[in-house]
Amino acid sequence: MSLRIIFMGTPEFSVPTLHGLKHAGHDIVAVYTQPPRPGGRRGLDLVKSPVHQAAELLGIPVFTPVNFKAEEDRERFRALNADVAVVVAYGLLLPEAILTGTRLGCYNGHASLLPRWRGAAPIQRAIMAGDKKTGMMVMRMEKGLDTGPVALTREVEIGENMTAGELHDKLMQVGARAMAEAMDKLEADDLPLTPQPEEGVLYAAKIDKGETRVDFLKPARDVHNHIRGLSPFPGAWFEVEINGRPERVKVLSSELGEGSGEAGKVLDDALTVACGEGAVRLLKLQKAGGKPLAAAEFLRGTPIPAGTRLAAQTGSA
Repeated sequence: MSLRIIFMGTPEFSVPTLHGLKHAGHDIVAVYTQPPRPGGRRGLDLVKSPVHQAAELLGIPVFTPVNFKAEEDRERFRALNADVAVVVAYGLLLPEAILTGTRLGCYNGHASLLPRWRGAAPIQRAIMAGDKKTGMMVMRMEKGLDTGPVALTREVEIGENMTAGELHDKLMQVGARAMAEAMDKLEADDLPLTPQPEEGVLYAAKIDKGETRVDFLKPARDVHNHIRGLSPFPGAWFEVEINGRPERVKVLSSELGEGSGEAGKVLDDALTVACGEGAVRLLKLQKAGGKPLAAAEFLRGTPIPAGTRLAAQTGSA
């Protein structure tokens, strides 16, 4: 026996779960994903989502509604006669008609330890807040934002220097295994649900460009968490004068450094920068239009000697 599953997801993060459910022998009757978006080198081509591309390679029918307001789209969903819908980073809020449109409801793979970090950017927010652990949770969806009862939890430690990109890659594999296990339990009618606690709720708002600039006035640990929480995308950045004009530089990796001084001042020739309290060492950087470089290689092409002052104040992007 196997479940008839509708899979709903969009980015690369969702793809391992799709493959995991297929490998587990479940019948993926359809895939729902975000419509193709402009992309390519000049942004003129319509690019299918990673989930869309994966589904086509697996020979699974793909649907890309902009939303589910049209009764035709809702009826098509119901007509698939699925046992359950599995949702991983789909990118749309689902109406009641979809949440109840399968025999067993909708189950979501969410990248946090709920109720902490409900919402759009749980991976980035966990690191930016300095959390020591996070995880993947499988929850049964209801109308509220990530409020449904939890079926299965897998915790993951967040390393001292781990970036959002590294945590993303780890969680997407953990999540794939967790969802496959949850669906096997659901098929066996052995998937208990536990309501989320009412205390400890935090919302992981979408990352705004206006909060991506590095603020060296903050303590070093906060600066370090900010940098790694935004790496590799959208990337934290600072401005420095290069060849007589200010230039924006992204920081993709850092570590806590030694020393102290005026916030934003470079303390040595290895890009250790003073913060409001303590210092951070910048390990990987990228100029606009350039490729990411380790600090030593970056400095060979773009000298930033000790004593250089990096802008310390937070500004808009």
